Formats: sequence, C-alpha cells, structure tokens
Amino acid sequence: MSAKLINIGFGNTIVSERIVAIVSPSSAPMKRLKDEAKEQQRLVDATHGRRTRSIIVTDSNHIVLSAVQADTIALRFAGDGQPKE
Repeated sequence: MSAKLINIGFGNTIVSERIVAIVSPSSAPMKRLKDEAKEQQRLVDATHGRRTRSIIVTDSNHIVLSAVQADTIALRFAGDGQPKE
C-alpha cells in the first residue's frame, strides 16, 4: 500500500491520509489556531519565508503553514493532478 503525497510547495509534501482540513489563514479563529500551535510547538512552517496562503490541520494535531493557495492544495488532495505553483 503506497501513501499518496500532496505537494504543499517548495518540495514539501504531506501524506494525504493525515490531512484533516485545508483552510485559508485570513480569519481570526485561524490566526488563533496558528498562534496556539506555535506556543505549543506544534507548528510546521513550510512557507520558506513567503506569505502564508493556507493552513493544513493534520490528525496528529500539527498545524502546517503553506505558501500555496488552499484551493490549489485542495485540488491536489482531490487527485486532480499537481498544478504548477
């Protein structure tokens, strides 16, 4: 059984079965979620210094920040290919 990897930008990948949610970072609850994860050392920043465009919540309760749009990651998750960044 091979795990499906989702490209979240800059060569970073996540196993699709571990993803619980892919959300936009602009709302106040998402900003709080990000801050709480950082305080509890559960935050993974995969943006390479770029603007955060999506937040990925995993089943291990980690929060992953990505510079790729949430819609693009959702398309990749749905299996519609790997669109260019």
